Amino acid sequence: MSGEAAGAGPAVVEVWTDGGCKPNPGPGGWAALLRFGSHERELSGGEPATTNNRMELTAAAEALEALTRPCRIALHTDSEYVRNGVTRWSTGWVRRNWRTAGGDPVANMDLWRRVLEAAKRHQVEWRWVRGHAGNVDNERVDRLATAARVAVENDST
Repeated sequence: MSGEAAGAGPAVVEVWTDGGCKPNPGPGGWAALLRFGSHERELSGGEPATTNNRMELTAAAEALEALTRPCRIALHTDSEYVRNGVTRWSTGWVRRNWRTAGGDPVANMDLWRRVLEAAKRHQVEWRWVRGHAGNVDNERVDRLATAARVAVENDST
């Protein structure tokens, strides 16, 4: 997806992300759905040993990195950790040299940096949606993330 319509300026791309593990920590999967008009692209992957939060962050990073041109993005996540980290906490972390308010190193700093760097070239509106509440696109990325986790489990057995 180029993310830009000819002569239309930055496109509005709807992005849905999800990630999870079973158990947590354990094998995990992540997924993203990118939609621009009638065009859709699904992304997914997994890791044999990870956490829910790492998979949620990976989904957001992969989605943002997949867009090759600057876009206006509505990114939907059911992770308050991701949304709050980007919209509320990251400014303080950066100001404190990637330390929490309590002075501890920020967990998942590698992925937070990746998400923030990928988001820089876009105009992202971070939207939280309730998970497992019947939202068709959220349920879709949940199924994709689960399938990616199961594939990782099957590869390791």
